[in-house]
Amino acid sequence: MRAITIPEPGGPEVLVWTEVPDPRPAEGEVLIDVVATGVNRADVVQRQGFYDPPPGASPYPGLECSGRIAAVGPGVHGWSVGDEVCALLAGGGYAERVAVPAGQVMPVPEGVDLIGAAALPEVVCTVWSNVFMVAHLRPGETLLVHGGSSGIGTMAIQLAKAVGAKVAVTAGGPEKLARCAELGADILIDYREQDFVTEVREATGGRGADVILDIMGAKYLDRNVQALATSGRLAIIGLQGGAKAELNIGALLTKRAAVTATSLRARPVEEKAAIVSAVREHVWPLIANGQVRPIVDRTLPLAQAAEGHRVMEASTHIGKVILTTG
Repeated sequence: MRAITIPEPGGPEVLVWTEVPDPRPAEGEVLIDVVATGVNRADVVQRQGFYDPPPGASPYPGLECSGRIAAVGPGVHGWSVGDEVCALLAGGGYAERVAVPAGQVMPVPEGVDLIGAAALPEVVCTVWSNVFMVAHLRPGETLLVHGGSSGIGTMAIQLAKAVGAKVAVTAGGPEKLARCAELGADILIDYREQDFVTEVREATGGRGADVILDIMGAKYLDRNVQALATSGRLAIIGLQGGAKAELNIGALLTKRAAVTATSLRARPVEEKAAIVSAVREHVWPLIANGQVRPIVDRTLPLAQAAEGHRVMEASTHIGKVILTTG
């Protein structure tokens, strides 16, 4: 098969579309003929040499895919050759075929085509596990999403609105904020011109955000804590603003607040399967009835993965960038 390889760390130009050995499904795995894969920030960081795949995972980038099952490994039940699926991966999505544990595979949801389905696994599993399974966002609460126009952000807006929460977003510029508003965001904050702590407090009558989904890490830590409501929960899922910062524990004590930080890629297979199962139960019906949908900015041929990375790094996209094998 062909895959995107990373012979050495560097810029988008180091990505090479080349022949590699075909994967084979081990016990408990299925083999998927890939139709499409999503571009994620983690792929860029892996290409730069700062985010190695977990032990045993494919060396090729790509944390999600859609396609058709080509083979079923020993011990797998409930899946058959030809089934149209999407899957959460530890790596290997930038390829024509990938082997994945069966517990991380999901049927393509009703109302979504195969290419659109590639935009779902990573963002849906990330948002659902952090905002709902860890931070327990409830109806009537306020969620603040940093990077509201990103793949993660556009999904977080929709899921929070679907469960009856109020949503605040930060994004860069009026066009991105307008798209967030179209998806249901209630409080629109241009991080280039406005202070999100002030804006969130004013919009909530001084209360603050009950849950914050953060991709920035160190750069926003202090202000995120300031923006939290009493009993608020800060879920950190990215380090775009650095990994080390000073935490005001006194402020946390005063607010009885919590800070969590999680990653999805390196979790044990059993934990990923539990998240995928929860997503199928809670999110797939919302997609089927039209309350939630994948937001795709553009599609590119997989051989042009470098261009997809350039788009991601320029942050000009809204929603997901998708690479297709066809």
